[in-house]
Amino acid sequence: MSKPVVLIAEELSPATVEALGPDFEIRHCDGADRAALLPAIADADAILIRSATQVDAEAIAAGKKLRVIARAGVGLDNVDVKAATQAGVMVVNAPTSNIVSAAELAVALLLASARNVVPANMALKNGEWKRSKYNGVELSEKTVGIVGLGRIGVLVAQRLAAFGVRLLAYDPYVQPARAAQIGVRLVPLEDLLRESDFITIHLPKTSETAGLIGEKELHLVKPSVFIINAARGGILDEDALYRAISEGRVAGAGLDVYAKEPCTDSPLFGLESVVATPHLGASTDEAQEKAGIAVARSVRLALAGELVPDAVNVQGGVVAEPLRPLVPLAERLGAIASELAGGALHRVDVEVRGEPAELDVRVLELAALKGVLQGLVHDPVSYVNAPVLAQQRGIEVALTTDRDSDDHRQLVRVRLTMGDGTVVSVGGTVTGPKDVAKIVEVDGFDIDVPVSDHMVVLMYHDRPGVVGTVGRILGEAGINIGGMQVSRNDAGGHALIVLTVDSAVPPRTLDAIVEAIGAHTGRAVNLHI
Repeated sequence: MSKPVVLIAEELSPATVEALGPDFEIRHCDGADRAALLPAIADADAILIRSATQVDAEAIAAGKKLRVIARAGVGLDNVDVKAATQAGVMVVNAPTSNIVSAAELAVALLLASARNVVPANMALKNGEWKRSKYNGVELSEKTVGIVGLGRIGVLVAQRLAAFGVRLLAYDPYVQPARAAQIGVRLVPLEDLLRESDFITIHLPKTSETAGLIGEKELHLVKPSVFIINAARGGILDEDALYRAISEGRVAGAGLDVYAKEPCTDSPLFGLESVVATPHLGASTDEAQEKAGIAVARSVRLALAGELVPDAVNVQGGVVAEPLRPLVPLAERLGAIASELAGGALHRVDVEVRGEPAELDVRVLELAALKGVLQGLVHDPVSYVNAPVLAQQRGIEVALTTDRDSDDHRQLVRVRLTMGDGTVVSVGGTVTGPKDVAKIVEVDGFDIDVPVSDHMVVLMYHDRPGVVGTVGRILGEAGINIGGMQVSRNDAGGHALIVLTVDSAVPPRTLDAIVEAIGAHTGRAVNLHI
Protein backbone atom coordinates (compact mmCIF):
# COMPACT_ATOMS: atom_id res chain seq x y z
CA MET A 1 0.00 0.00 0.00
CA SER A 2 1.50 3.36 -1.07
CA LYS A 3 2.35 5.94 1.56
CA PRO A 4 0.48 9.28 1.70
CA VAL A 5 2.33 11.99 -0.21
CA VAL A 6 3.45 15.09 1.69
CA LEU A 7 4.59 17.92 -0.58
CA ILE A 8 7.03 20.41 0.93
CA ALA A 9 6.75 23.52 -1.21
CA GLU A 10 9.23 25.78 0.60
CA GLU A 11 12.40 25.40 2.60
CA LEU A 12 11.65 24.12 6.08
CA SER A 13 13.88 23.05 8.93
CA PRO A 14 15.28 19.49 8.93
CA ALA A 15 13.38 18.98 12.18
CA THR A 16 10.13 19.32 10.21
CA VAL A 17 10.89 16.30 8.03
CA GLU A 18 12.09 14.41 11.07
CA ALA A 19 8.81 15.18 12.89
CA LEU A 20 6.80 13.83 9.94
CA GLY A 21 8.49 10.47 10.41
CA PRO A 22 8.79 7.52 8.02
CA ASP A 23 5.10 7.03 7.27
CA PHE A 24 4.93 9.44 4.33
CA GLU A 25 6.44 9.88 0.91
CA ILE A 26 8.15 13.28 1.06
CA ARG A 27 8.33 15.30 -2.15
CA HIS A 28 9.64 18.80 -2.79
CA CYS A 29 8.78 21.59 -5.21
CA ASP A 30 9.20 25.35 -5.55
CA GLY A 31 5.81 26.59 -4.38
CA ALA A 32 6.47 30.09 -5.70
CA ASP A 33 6.76 28.63 -9.22
CA ARG A 34 3.15 28.16 -10.34
CA ALA A 35 4.11 25.91 -13.22
CA ALA A 36 5.86 23.59 -10.77
CA LEU A 37 3.27 23.78 -8.00
CA LEU A 38 0.09 22.78 -9.84
CA PRO A 39 1.29 19.44 -11.23
CA ALA A 40 3.13 18.64 -8.00
CA ILE A 41 0.04 19.17 -5.84
CA ALA A 42 -2.12 16.92 -8.04
CA ASP A 43 -1.45 13.72 -6.09
CA ALA A 44 -0.38 15.21 -2.76
CA ASP A 45 -2.29 14.33 0.41
CA ALA A 46 -0.78 17.27 2.28
CA ILE A 47 1.22 20.37 1.40
CA LEU A 48 3.55 22.25 3.75
CA ILE A 49 4.20 25.91 2.96
CA ARG A 50 5.45 29.16 4.42
CA SER A 51 4.54 32.56 2.98
CA ALA A 52 5.71 32.40 -0.65
CA THR A 53 3.32 29.70 -1.89
CA GLN A 54 -0.18 30.79 -2.92
CA VAL A 55 -2.62 27.96 -2.21
CA ASP A 56 -5.69 29.50 -3.80
CA ALA A 57 -8.87 27.97 -5.20
CA GLU A 58 -7.06 26.92 -8.39
CA ALA A 59 -4.34 25.08 -6.46
CA ILE A 60 -6.90 23.45 -4.17
CA ALA A 61 -8.91 22.27 -7.18
CA ALA A 62 -5.73 20.84 -8.71
CA GLY A 63 -5.05 18.89 -5.50
CA LYS A 64 -7.61 16.14 -6.07
CA LYS A 65 -6.28 14.08 -3.16
CA LEU A 66 -5.42 17.03 -0.93
CA ARG A 67 -6.52 16.69 2.68
CA VAL A 68 -4.28 19.12 4.56
CA ILE A 69 -2.72 22.53 3.90
CA ALA A 70 -0.13 23.27 6.58
CA ARG A 71 1.34 26.75 6.97
CA ALA A 72 4.56 26.70 9.00
CA GLY A 73 3.80 30.04 10.61
CA VAL A 74 0.91 32.14 11.86
CA GLY A 75 -0.55 34.16 8.98
CA LEU A 76 -2.79 32.59 6.34
CA ASP A 77 -2.97 35.42 3.81
CA ASN A 78 -1.68 33.06 1.11
CA VAL A 79 -4.28 30.33 1.70
CA ASP A 80 -7.88 30.42 0.46
CA VAL A 81 -9.40 29.03 3.65
CA LYS A 82 -12.98 29.25 2.31
CA ALA A 83 -12.16 27.21 -0.81
CA ALA A 84 -10.28 24.68 1.31
CA THR A 85 -13.21 24.25 3.69
CA GLN A 86 -15.65 23.77 0.82
CA ALA A 87 -13.35 21.10 -0.59
CA GLY A 88 -13.03 19.38 2.80
CA VAL A 89 -9.35 20.27 3.10
CA MET A 90 -8.07 21.00 6.59
CA VAL A 91 -5.98 24.16 7.01
CA VAL A 92 -3.52 24.19 9.90
CA ASN A 93 -0.93 26.65 11.06
CA ALA A 94 1.38 27.09 14.03
CA PRO A 95 -0.29 29.86 16.04
CA THR A 96 2.11 29.82 18.99
CA SER A 97 5.38 29.06 17.19
CA ASN A 98 6.56 32.65 16.85
CA ILE A 99 5.01 34.40 19.82
CA VAL A 100 8.26 34.65 21.80
CA SER A 101 10.20 35.79 18.72
CA ALA A 102 7.55 38.41 17.86
CA ALA A 103 7.42 39.71 21.43
CA GLU A 104 11.20 39.98 21.61
CA LEU A 105 11.35 41.86 18.30
CA ALA A 106 8.73 44.35 19.51
CA VAL A 107 10.83 45.03 22.61
CA ALA A 108 13.93 45.35 20.42
CA LEU A 109 12.24 47.90 18.18
CA LEU A 110 11.02 49.83 21.21
CA LEU A 111 14.50 49.97 22.75
CA ALA A 112 16.12 50.81 19.43
CA SER A 113 13.67 53.68 18.94
CA ALA A 114 14.11 55.00 22.47
CA ARG A 115 17.93 55.09 22.21
CA ASN A 116 18.36 56.00 18.52
CA VAL A 117 20.35 52.82 17.99
CA VAL A 118 19.93 52.62 14.21
CA PRO A 119 20.83 56.20 13.17
CA ALA A 120 23.68 56.29 15.68
CA ASN A 121 24.99 53.02 14.28
CA MET A 122 24.78 54.29 10.71
CA ALA A 123 26.47 57.58 11.58
CA LEU A 124 29.35 55.88 13.35
CA LYS A 125 29.89 53.47 10.44
CA ASN A 126 30.03 56.53 8.19
CA GLY A 127 32.85 57.97 10.32
CA GLU A 128 30.71 60.37 12.39
CA TRP A 129 30.85 60.52 16.21
CA LYS A 130 27.55 62.16 17.20
CA ARG A 131 26.91 61.48 20.87
CA SER A 132 24.91 64.65 21.51
CA LYS A 133 22.69 64.32 18.45
CA TYR A 134 21.44 60.87 19.38
CA ASN A 135 20.47 61.49 22.97
CA GLY A 136 17.68 59.07 23.89
CA VAL A 137 15.12 58.42 26.64
CA GLU A 138 14.87 55.84 29.39
CA LEU A 139 11.99 53.39 29.73
CA SER A 140 12.05 53.52 33.51
CA GLU A 141 8.93 55.16 34.98
CA LYS A 142 7.48 55.73 31.52
CA THR A 143 3.99 54.61 30.43
CA VAL A 144 3.75 51.88 27.81
CA GLY A 145 0.42 51.32 26.07
CA ILE A 146 -0.14 47.83 24.67
CA VAL A 147 -2.83 47.67 21.99
CA GLY A 148 -3.99 44.07 22.09
CA LEU A 149 -3.44 41.89 25.15
CA GLY A 150 -3.37 38.50 23.47
CA ARG A 151 -0.58 35.97 23.77
CA ILE A 152 2.10 38.22 22.27
CA GLY A 153 0.82 41.31 24.06
CA VAL A 154 1.05 39.49 27.39
CA LEU A 155 4.62 38.39 26.67
CA VAL A 156 5.56 41.98 25.82
CA ALA A 157 3.97 43.21 29.03
CA GLN A 158 5.85 40.64 31.11
CA ARG A 159 9.18 41.60 29.54
CA LEU A 160 8.67 45.35 29.79
CA ALA A 161 7.63 45.11 33.44
CA ALA A 162 11.30 44.47 34.27
CA PHE A 163 12.13 47.98 33.00
CA GLY A 164 10.00 49.59 35.69
CA VAL A 165 7.32 50.94 33.34
CA ARG A 166 3.66 51.62 33.96
CA LEU A 167 1.59 49.32 31.74
CA LEU A 168 -1.71 50.21 30.09
CA ALA A 169 -3.61 48.08 27.59
CA TYR A 170 -6.55 48.35 25.25
CA ASP A 171 -8.35 45.11 24.46
CA PRO A 172 -12.15 44.90 24.52
CA TYR A 173 -12.04 41.09 24.78
CA VAL A 174 -9.97 40.85 27.96
CA GLN A 175 -11.39 41.03 31.46
CA PRO A 176 -9.87 43.66 33.80
CA ALA A 177 -9.12 40.97 36.41
CA ARG A 178 -7.06 38.99 33.89
CA ALA A 179 -5.10 42.12 32.93
CA ALA A 180 -4.53 42.97 36.58
CA GLN A 181 -2.94 39.55 37.16
CA ILE A 182 -0.07 40.55 34.89
CA GLY A 183 0.17 44.09 36.21
CA VAL A 184 -1.68 45.83 33.38
CA ARG A 185 -4.53 48.33 33.64
CA LEU A 186 -7.16 48.18 30.91
CA VAL A 187 -8.24 51.53 29.50
CA PRO A 188 -10.19 52.82 26.47
CA LEU A 189 -8.07 53.31 23.35
CA GLU A 190 -8.34 57.12 23.54
CA ASP A 191 -6.96 57.13 27.10
CA LEU A 192 -4.11 54.85 26.10
CA LEU A 193 -3.18 57.13 23.21
CA ARG A 194 -3.20 60.25 25.39
CA GLU A 195 -1.24 58.79 28.32
CA SER A 196 1.40 56.57 26.71
CA ASP A 197 5.06 57.41 26.16
CA PHE A 198 5.42 54.25 24.06
CA ILE A 199 2.66 52.43 22.16
CA THR A 200 3.13 48.89 20.89
CA ILE A 201 0.55 47.14 18.70
CA HIS A 202 -0.29 43.44 19.06
CA LEU A 203 -3.62 42.85 17.32
CA PRO A 204 -4.63 40.62 14.42
CA LYS A 205 -5.69 42.46 11.29
CA THR A 206 -9.45 42.24 10.84
CA SER A 207 -12.18 44.46 9.45
CA GLU A 208 -12.47 45.93 12.95
CA THR A 209 -8.76 46.63 13.46
CA ALA A 210 -7.75 47.82 9.97
CA GLY A 211 -6.88 51.52 10.26
CA LEU A 212 -7.47 51.43 14.02
CA ILE A 213 -4.76 54.03 14.59
CA GLY A 214 -5.04 56.69 11.91
CA GLU A 215 -5.07 60.46 11.45
CA LYS A 216 -7.62 61.16 14.19
CA GLU A 217 -5.93 58.92 16.74
CA LEU A 218 -2.45 60.30 16.02
CA HIS A 219 -3.70 63.77 16.98
CA LEU A 220 -4.38 62.47 20.50
CA VAL A 221 -0.88 61.25 21.35
CA LYS A 222 2.00 63.00 23.10
CA PRO A 223 4.55 64.53 20.69
CA SER A 224 7.22 62.50 22.54
CA VAL A 225 5.55 59.15 21.86
CA PHE A 226 7.21 56.24 20.03
CA ILE A 227 4.90 53.81 18.21
CA ILE A 228 5.85 50.18 17.53
CA ASN A 229 4.04 47.91 15.09
CA ALA A 230 5.29 44.32 14.85
CA ALA A 231 1.81 42.82 14.46
CA ARG A 232 0.17 43.32 11.04
CA GLY A 233 0.46 46.06 8.46
CA GLY A 234 -2.58 48.27 8.00
CA ILE A 235 -3.59 48.49 11.65
CA LEU A 236 -1.43 51.62 11.89
CA ASP A 237 -2.08 54.03 9.02
CA GLU A 238 1.39 54.53 7.50
CA ASP A 239 0.53 57.73 5.62
CA ALA A 240 -0.90 59.29 8.78
CA LEU A 241 2.15 58.14 10.74
CA TYR A 242 4.50 59.76 8.20
CA ARG A 243 2.67 63.07 8.50
CA ALA A 244 2.62 62.88 12.31
CA ILE A 245 6.38 62.28 12.54
CA SER A 246 7.18 64.88 9.88
CA GLU A 247 5.07 67.48 11.71
CA GLY A 248 6.58 66.67 15.12
CA ARG A 249 3.40 65.13 16.56
CA VAL A 250 5.09 61.73 17.03
CA ALA A 251 8.73 61.28 18.05
CA GLY A 252 9.45 58.11 16.14
CA ALA A 253 8.42 54.57 15.29
CA GLY A 254 9.63 50.99 15.05
CA LEU A 255 8.03 49.05 12.20
CA ASP A 256 8.29 45.42 11.15
CA VAL A 257 5.07 45.14 9.11
CA TYR A 258 3.49 47.15 6.32
CA ALA A 259 0.15 47.49 4.58
CA LYS A 260 1.65 46.07 1.37
CA GLU A 261 4.52 43.61 1.50
CA PRO A 262 7.22 43.34 0.39
CA CYS A 263 7.68 47.05 1.02
CA THR A 264 10.91 48.72 -0.07
CA ASP A 265 9.99 52.33 -0.89
CA SER A 266 7.89 53.74 1.96
CA PRO A 267 8.42 57.46 2.69
CA LEU A 268 8.77 56.38 6.32
CA PHE A 269 12.13 54.84 5.44
CA GLY A 270 13.50 58.33 4.79
CA LEU A 271 12.84 59.44 8.38
CA GLU A 272 15.81 59.04 10.70
CA SER A 273 13.55 58.41 13.71
CA VAL A 274 11.94 55.33 12.11
CA VAL A 275 13.49 51.93 12.75
CA ALA A 276 12.32 49.54 10.02
CA THR A 277 12.78 45.80 9.57
CA PRO A 278 11.42 43.52 6.79
CA HIS A 279 8.80 41.50 8.71
CA LEU A 280 11.26 39.66 10.91
CA GLY A 281 8.82 38.83 13.72
CA ALA A 282 9.02 35.08 13.13
CA SER A 283 12.51 35.08 11.65
CA THR A 284 14.45 33.23 14.32
CA ASP A 285 15.86 29.73 14.15
CA GLU A 286 13.77 28.75 17.13
CA ALA A 287 10.47 30.04 15.72
CA GLN A 288 11.03 28.39 12.35
CA GLU A 289 11.82 25.07 13.97
CA LYS A 290 8.83 25.29 16.32
CA ALA A 291 6.54 26.11 13.39
CA GLY A 292 7.80 23.25 11.25
CA ILE A 293 7.53 20.69 14.03
CA ALA A 294 4.06 21.92 15.02
CA VAL A 295 2.58 21.64 11.52
CA ALA A 296 4.32 18.31 10.91
CA ARG A 297 2.55 16.91 13.95
CA SER A 298 -0.74 18.40 12.75
CA VAL A 299 -0.27 16.76 9.35
CA ARG A 300 0.29 13.40 11.01
CA LEU A 301 -2.91 13.78 13.04
CA ALA A 302 -4.97 15.01 10.10
CA LEU A 303 -3.90 12.25 7.72
CA ALA A 304 -4.73 9.75 10.45
CA GLY A 305 -8.26 11.19 10.64
CA GLU A 306 -7.72 12.68 14.09
CA LEU A 307 -8.86 16.06 15.37
CA VAL A 308 -6.20 18.74 15.01
CA PRO A 309 -6.42 21.47 17.66
CA ASP A 310 -4.61 24.00 15.43
CA ALA A 311 -6.93 23.53 12.43
CA VAL A 312 -8.24 26.98 11.57
CA ASN A 313 -11.26 25.81 9.56
CA VAL A 314 -12.63 23.30 12.03
CA GLN A 315 -15.62 24.68 13.89
CA GLY A 316 -14.89 22.98 17.20
CA GLY A 317 -12.70 25.67 18.71
CA VAL A 318 -9.81 24.94 21.06
CA VAL A 319 -10.13 21.54 22.71
CA ALA A 320 -9.95 21.85 26.50
CA GLU A 321 -8.02 19.06 28.17
CA PRO A 322 -11.06 17.59 30.05
CA LEU A 323 -12.88 17.25 26.70
CA ARG A 324 -10.21 15.24 24.91
CA PRO A 325 -11.45 11.77 26.04
CA LEU A 326 -15.00 12.78 25.07
CA VAL A 327 -14.10 13.60 21.44
CA PRO A 328 -13.65 9.97 20.28
CA LEU A 329 -16.62 9.00 22.46
CA ALA A 330 -18.88 11.52 20.72
CA GLU A 331 -17.73 10.33 17.30
CA ARG A 332 -18.45 6.71 18.18
CA LEU A 333 -21.84 7.55 19.65
CA GLY A 334 -22.71 9.31 16.41
CA ALA A 335 -21.64 6.30 14.38
CA ILE A 336 -23.60 3.92 16.62
CA ALA A 337 -26.73 6.06 16.44
CA SER A 338 -26.41 6.22 12.66
CA GLU A 339 -26.11 2.41 12.41
CA LEU A 340 -29.15 1.95 14.64
CA ALA A 341 -31.23 4.46 12.69
CA GLY A 342 -30.68 3.13 9.20
CA GLY A 343 -32.92 5.65 7.46
CA ALA A 344 -33.15 9.10 5.90
CA LEU A 345 -31.84 11.57 8.46
CA HIS A 346 -33.56 14.89 9.20
CA ARG A 347 -31.87 16.22 12.35
CA VAL A 348 -28.91 15.59 14.66
CA ASP A 349 -29.08 16.77 18.27
CA VAL A 350 -26.00 16.57 20.45
CA GLU A 351 -26.49 17.03 24.18
CA VAL A 352 -23.67 17.49 26.69
CA ARG A 353 -24.48 17.25 30.37
CA GLY A 354 -22.51 17.51 33.59
CA GLU A 355 -19.10 19.09 34.19
CA PRO A 356 -18.11 19.50 30.50
CA ALA A 357 -21.13 21.77 29.95
CA GLU A 358 -19.12 24.63 31.48
CA LEU A 359 -16.57 24.42 28.62
CA ASP A 360 -16.66 25.17 24.90
CA VAL A 361 -18.05 21.82 23.71
CA ARG A 362 -18.58 22.63 20.04
CA VAL A 363 -15.91 20.07 19.20
CA LEU A 364 -18.16 17.33 20.60
CA GLU A 365 -20.97 18.38 18.27
CA LEU A 366 -18.50 18.25 15.39
CA ALA A 367 -17.15 14.84 16.38
CA ALA A 368 -20.64 13.38 16.75
CA LEU A 369 -21.67 14.74 13.35
CA LYS A 370 -18.57 13.23 11.77
CA GLY A 371 -19.48 9.86 13.26
CA VAL A 372 -23.08 10.11 12.09
CA LEU A 373 -22.19 10.97 8.51
CA GLN A 374 -19.47 8.37 8.02
CA GLY A 375 -22.06 5.67 7.53
CA LEU A 376 -24.44 7.80 5.47
CA VAL A 377 -22.38 9.44 2.71
CA HIS A 378 -19.95 8.17 0.11
CA ASP A 379 -17.61 11.15 0.43
CA PRO A 380 -14.74 10.97 2.91
CA VAL A 381 -15.92 12.72 6.07
CA SER A 382 -13.54 14.90 8.08
CA TYR A 383 -13.81 17.38 10.89
CA VAL A 384 -13.57 20.05 8.21
CA ASN A 385 -16.31 19.05 5.79
CA ALA A 386 -18.80 17.35 8.14
CA PRO A 387 -20.86 20.57 8.62
CA VAL A 388 -20.72 21.26 4.88
CA LEU A 389 -21.92 17.73 4.03
CA ALA A 390 -24.74 17.99 6.57
CA GLN A 391 -25.87 21.35 5.18
CA GLN A 392 -25.77 20.04 1.61
CA ARG A 393 -28.06 17.18 2.63
CA GLY A 394 -30.50 19.38 4.51
CA ILE A 395 -29.64 17.86 7.88
CA GLU A 396 -30.27 20.16 10.83
CA VAL A 397 -27.66 20.09 13.61
CA ALA A 398 -28.09 21.43 17.14
CA LEU A 399 -26.04 21.43 20.33
CA THR A 400 -27.41 21.81 23.86
CA THR A 401 -25.65 21.80 27.21
CA ASP A 402 -26.84 21.36 30.78
CA ARG A 403 -24.72 21.47 33.93
CA ASP A 404 -27.16 19.10 35.66
CA SER A 405 -26.59 15.37 35.22
CA ASP A 406 -28.25 13.00 37.63
CA ASP A 407 -26.28 9.80 37.06
CA HIS A 408 -22.96 10.75 35.45
CA ARG A 409 -20.33 13.43 35.94
CA GLN A 410 -20.21 13.78 32.18
CA LEU A 411 -22.65 12.56 29.57
CA VAL A 412 -22.80 12.93 25.81
CA ARG A 413 -26.06 12.04 24.08
CA VAL A 414 -26.61 11.86 20.31
CA ARG A 415 -30.24 11.93 19.15
CA LEU A 416 -31.18 11.39 15.53
CA THR A 417 -34.55 12.32 14.11
CA MET A 418 -35.46 10.54 10.90
CA GLY A 419 -37.56 11.83 8.03
CA ASP A 420 -40.59 9.86 9.27
CA GLY A 421 -40.28 11.28 12.79
CA THR A 422 -38.61 8.21 14.29
CA VAL A 423 -36.03 9.06 16.96
CA VAL A 424 -32.90 7.11 17.90
CA SER A 425 -30.88 8.12 20.94
CA VAL A 426 -27.55 6.88 22.29
CA GLY A 427 -25.78 8.24 25.37
CA GLY A 428 -22.30 7.57 26.70
CA THR A 429 -19.62 8.59 29.14
CA VAL A 430 -15.99 7.91 29.99
CA THR A 431 -14.96 6.44 33.33
CA GLY A 432 -11.92 5.50 35.35
CA PRO A 433 -8.28 6.55 35.15
CA LYS A 434 -8.03 5.16 31.60
CA ASP A 435 -11.15 7.03 30.39
CA VAL A 436 -12.95 3.89 29.25
CA ALA A 437 -15.75 4.79 26.82
CA LYS A 438 -19.13 3.32 27.75
CA ILE A 439 -22.64 3.37 26.37
CA VAL A 440 -25.00 4.14 29.24
CA GLU A 441 -28.33 4.48 27.43
CA VAL A 442 -30.03 3.50 24.20
CA ASP A 443 -33.47 4.92 23.36
CA GLY A 444 -34.17 5.65 27.02
CA PHE A 445 -33.04 2.24 28.33
CA ASP A 446 -30.30 2.39 30.98
CA ILE A 447 -27.33 0.15 30.21
CA ASP A 448 -23.62 0.05 30.99
CA VAL A 449 -21.42 -1.58 28.36
CA PRO A 450 -18.01 -0.60 26.94
CA VAL A 451 -18.02 0.73 23.41
CA SER A 452 -16.84 -2.01 21.06
CA ASP A 453 -16.04 -2.21 17.37
CA HIS A 454 -18.70 -4.88 16.97
CA MET A 455 -22.04 -4.78 18.79
CA VAL A 456 -25.59 -6.04 18.45
CA VAL A 457 -28.64 -4.15 19.70
CA LEU A 458 -31.97 -5.98 19.99
CA MET A 459 -35.34 -4.59 21.02
CA TYR A 460 -38.00 -7.19 21.92
CA HIS A 461 -40.93 -8.08 24.19
CA ASP A 462 -39.58 -9.22 27.56
CA ARG A 463 -39.99 -12.94 28.22
CA PRO A 464 -37.90 -15.84 29.58
CA GLY A 465 -35.36 -17.68 27.43
CA VAL A 466 -34.34 -14.86 25.11
CA VAL A 467 -30.77 -14.53 26.39
CA GLY A 468 -30.17 -18.25 25.97
CA THR A 469 -31.53 -18.21 22.43
CA VAL A 470 -29.31 -15.30 21.42
CA GLY A 471 -26.23 -16.97 22.93
CA ARG A 472 -26.98 -20.27 21.19
CA ILE A 473 -27.34 -18.76 17.73
CA LEU A 474 -24.17 -16.71 18.06
CA GLY A 475 -22.31 -19.74 19.38
CA GLU A 476 -23.43 -21.84 16.43
CA ALA A 477 -22.14 -19.09 14.13
CA GLY A 478 -18.75 -19.13 15.87
CA ILE A 479 -19.14 -15.59 17.25
CA ASN A 480 -17.84 -15.01 20.76
CA ILE A 481 -19.74 -12.68 23.12
CA GLY A 482 -17.53 -10.20 24.96
CA GLY A 483 -20.27 -8.68 27.09
CA MET A 484 -24.04 -8.50 27.36
CA GLN A 485 -26.54 -6.42 29.23
CA VAL A 486 -30.32 -6.58 29.36
CA SER A 487 -32.48 -3.58 30.23
CA ARG A 488 -36.25 -3.34 30.43
CA ASN A 489 -38.87 -0.78 31.33
CA ASP A 490 -41.23 -3.18 33.14
CA ALA A 491 -41.36 -6.93 33.70
CA GLY A 492 -43.06 -8.38 30.67
CA GLY A 493 -42.77 -5.07 28.81
CA HIS A 494 -40.24 -3.84 26.27
CA ALA A 495 -36.66 -4.97 26.74
CA LEU A 496 -33.31 -4.18 25.19
CA ILE A 497 -30.19 -6.34 24.79
CA VAL A 498 -26.83 -4.83 23.94
CA LEU A 499 -24.02 -7.27 23.18
CA THR A 500 -20.37 -6.70 22.42
CA VAL A 501 -18.90 -9.40 20.21
CA ASP A 502 -15.42 -10.23 18.98
CA SER A 503 -16.27 -10.18 15.28
CA ALA A 504 -18.90 -8.79 12.94
CA VAL A 505 -22.28 -10.53 12.98
CA PRO A 506 -23.30 -11.54 9.43
CA PRO A 507 -26.77 -10.39 8.23
CA ARG A 508 -27.98 -14.02 8.04
CA THR A 509 -27.08 -14.63 11.69
CA LEU A 510 -28.72 -11.39 12.78
CA ASP A 511 -31.89 -12.27 10.87
CA ALA A 512 -31.97 -15.66 12.60
CA ILE A 513 -31.76 -14.01 16.02
CA VAL A 514 -34.47 -11.47 15.20
CA GLU A 515 -36.80 -14.19 13.99
CA ALA A 516 -36.10 -16.56 16.90
CA ILE A 517 -36.82 -14.01 19.63
CA GLY A 518 -39.47 -12.05 17.75
CA ALA A 519 -37.46 -8.84 18.05
CA HIS A 520 -39.08 -5.53 17.12
CA THR A 521 -35.71 -4.34 15.82
CA GLY A 522 -32.27 -5.86 15.54
CA ARG A 523 -29.15 -4.01 14.42
CA ALA A 524 -25.53 -5.04 14.07
CA VAL A 525 -23.13 -2.18 14.69
CA ASN A 526 -19.66 -2.30 13.16
CA LEU A 527 -17.48 0.72 13.81
CA HIS A 528 -14.65 1.68 11.47
CA ILE A 529 -13.31 4.65 13.43
